[in-house]
Amino acid sequence: MHKKIKINILTHILVWLVLFSMPYLLSFGQEQNIYRIIAHFWIPIIFYACIFYSNYFVFIDRFLFSKKTTQYILINVVIIALFIFLREQIELTFFEAYIEKPDKKNGDAPPFKMFVYVQMLFFMVPLLFSIAIKTTKRWIQTENERKEAAHIKLKSELQHLHYQLQPHFFFNSLNNIYALVDISPDQAKTSIHSLSKLMRYMLYDTNEELVLLSKEIDFMKKYIDLMKLRVSDKTVVNYSFPSEETGIKIAPLLFISLIENAFKHGVSASKESSIQIDMIVNENTVVFTIKNDNLPKKTDDKSGSGIGLHNIEKRLELLYPNKSSFTTQIKNDRFIAELEIETN
Repeated sequence: MHKKIKINILTHILVWLVLFSMPYLLSFGQEQNIYRIIAHFWIPIIFYACIFYSNYFVFIDRFLFSKKTTQYILINVVIIALFIFLREQIELTFFEAYIEKPDKKNGDAPPFKMFVYVQMLFFMVPLLFSIAIKTTKRWIQTENERKEAAHIKLKSELQHLHYQLQPHFFFNSLNNIYALVDISPDQAKTSIHSLSKLMRYMLYDTNEELVLLSKEIDFMKKYIDLMKLRVSDKTVVNYSFPSEETGIKIAPLLFISLIENAFKHGVSASKESSIQIDMIVNENTVVFTIKNDNLPKKTDDKSGSGIGLHNIEKRLELLYPNKSSFTTQIKNDRFIAELEIETN
């Protein structure tokens, strides 16, 4: 911050030095009347600087941005009129003997009204310049604040969806383990141990905005193995994930709801069923496809509350706008979901 302030101060000093040097830069090698330069160039520049900085630091914030436009205009008109008068008085008092005046009788001097009009235009330049800079600075600040507010809102929404997903996942897993307690206590114990590992990943590793895809794949494999403990031999579960480290990072827990959904709605205790899970990585694009039998749960089954798919859609909308597609369809009594994400 201090470095930025120093750069701004040096920039202002450099600009004014260039302006003060303009008479010599524009007429290099020619003889100059120093008194004429002081009276006609340097003194007006000092007045211009006064107008610029008084507006930049005081008047624009206090009056123009506070919608006191009339007061702002009146103050500047008075200041400009005062500076025009002071300039003439300084020139007449201190430099009249050193500067050759145009002869009014011969028509060399411009009319008084034209003189005042031109002087007003010159004094308007630093005024308008200060307004332009201050307005641009304020717009940039407002835009940054808007982006920061949008970022905070986005982060808050994503955090809410993340916290919403955790109990949803936990309760679904507990329901599956509960079904094993009477059938196979040993498997139930093993499942609880596996669930603790999965929850450790969800609670600690997924707090980052992005995680390695390989970690997410490992998490999904463990969850699939956990879910396979409770399904019967009539259900076939196959999955295919990239075996090599891709280095791709992705938002955590985007795919797990689809796997949960497949085990919840695609498994039957009395009928043969199958779940097919595939993930393909093509450069920076991840395509996740899951197919399962369409066996909707009973209307009185409220487990999970049906938030999984909605959670996916909302998170994709926030995390990967215009970089993702999510489609679901039922074809030949099979529920097919495909999720494609561009990670770059």
